[in-house]
Amino acid sequence: MGIESSWMFDLFGTVFPVVFVLIIGIVLLSMGKEVWRWGRNNSEPLLTVPSRITSRRMKMSQSQSAEPGSTARTLYYVTFEVESGDRLEFKVNGEEYGLCAEGDEGRLSFKGTRYVGFERYNRVYSERLRG
Repeated sequence: MGIESSWMFDLFGTVFPVVFVLIIGIVLLSMGKEVWRWGRNNSEPLLTVPSRITSRRMKMSQSQSAEPGSTARTLYYVTFEVESGDRLEFKVNGEEYGLCAEGDEGRLSFKGTRYVGFERYNRVYSERLRG
């Protein structure tokens, strides 16, 4: 190991700390963004508006682990259309997703970007209102 191989150790000694600090910075920035979003949602008023479910979707992901087998994760999303014509998509849990059907009408409750709930109108009642 002569003088020509020492540059590799100098490069590693310089690059490794920089990359390590960048990774830690990205993780802290992501965590800060989530904490900021959580705080902003908490400061928003609870809104309840008439709406209609326009679509539903699932996002599935699978990851391999060191142990035998893999881990699967499913995220559920429901899109609501409010009276103004705006559409809002919220992440919901699996049980709520299973209870939702496209075309359902009701009262959507949300706080900022956080889904709170959806209370369906009775279909017989809503059909009488139309006719």
